[in-house]
Amino acid sequence: MKQAPKTSRRDFIRKSSVLAGALAVSPAILSAACLQPGKKLGIALVGLGGYAGGQLAPALQQTKNCYLAGIVTGTPSKATEWAAKYNIPQKNIYNYQTFDSIADNPDIDIIYVVLPVSMHKEYTIRAARAGKHVICEKPMALNAADCREMIAACKKANRLLSIGYRLHFEPHTQEVMRLGQKQILGKVTEIATGNGFKYTGDPNAWRLKKALAGGGGLMDMGIYAIQGARYTLGQEPLAVRATQEKTRPELFSEVDETVFWELKFPGGQKVTGKSSYNNNWGFLRAKADKGSFELEPAYGYDGLDGKVNGKPMNIPNINQQAAQMDDFATCVRLGKQSRVPGEEGEKDMKVIDAIYRSLDSGKWENIG
Repeated sequence: MKQAPKTSRRDFIRKSSVLAGALAVSPAILSAACLQPGKKLGIALVGLGGYAGGQLAPALQQTKNCYLAGIVTGTPSKATEWAAKYNIPQKNIYNYQTFDSIADNPDIDIIYVVLPVSMHKEYTIRAARAGKHVICEKPMALNAADCREMIAACKKANRLLSIGYRLHFEPHTQEVMRLGQKQILGKVTEIATGNGFKYTGDPNAWRLKKALAGGGGLMDMGIYAIQGARYTLGQEPLAVRATQEKTRPELFSEVDETVFWELKFPGGQKVTGKSSYNNNWGFLRAKADKGSFELEPAYGYDGLDGKVNGKPMNIPNINQQAAQMDDFATCVRLGKQSRVPGEEGEKDMKVIDAIYRSLDSGKWENIG
């Protein structure tokens, strides 16, 4: 077999970025993207919980192409606190009753939906109808069917939709993509990956309510491990078989605690994954014909580290959220598709839907 030409990390990242934007979008988006040169695009955060306050808002102080222009919150005290902390004008502060009037605000170009999962579909669709481009946090929705509705609504409104997959902009992860997809060490034959943490938070939190979260550790943490297998191989899984355990059923009465799965890929690789709200995991390990590579930590906000054939990758960490949001702002300005569009979120939810079916049936379930 003719060997594929070697691809450097720099070349892979550059080409991936070009290909991600190769799909042309509608003239309406191109027209909307004719913005004042050098103008930062305004982002409004919808939902001011821990991720918005701890990660996104600080990242927006470092972004080059966008800035924190507005907020949407149902808590007046948060509105006051954020306005003072981030110098947000009163006209750019909304609650959930006044949200739709954001359509009339030219300061807001992009809406970032950072709400409980059950609200993602509603506010993504309402944001698109208001004429705003949308970033929706992961997991995209409660199920794949809801994802398709969100994608259709954004297309109908000629607005771009991106999912908050920050790791696609992170250099360790991009190196894993290069090593796996370009078969730098030969064909990948095996992947083992897991993500989770021991939940010690509020027992009444929305994340533990099935109606609000859609599920537990699988939806919140397992989605990273599913992504890890998919982007390492550059393939879509065909079927899945899953099992679960609960050691704290009183806390996880409505949602899954720990889930284990095996995925079938077209290339025949052995791929196993696991997620948990009761174990501190965060790794991705891949074996190939001519070696191995791994990340551990693999999915955190910072401190990622990796090895190739046992030797350190020696890649610096970056502000992942800043890179993610800056990239989407560039996509909006240029009128090109995000490298993590709604379709990417739908693919993960197809896998998660199949995992939950397998937990019920005890059998292999087809994905799709």
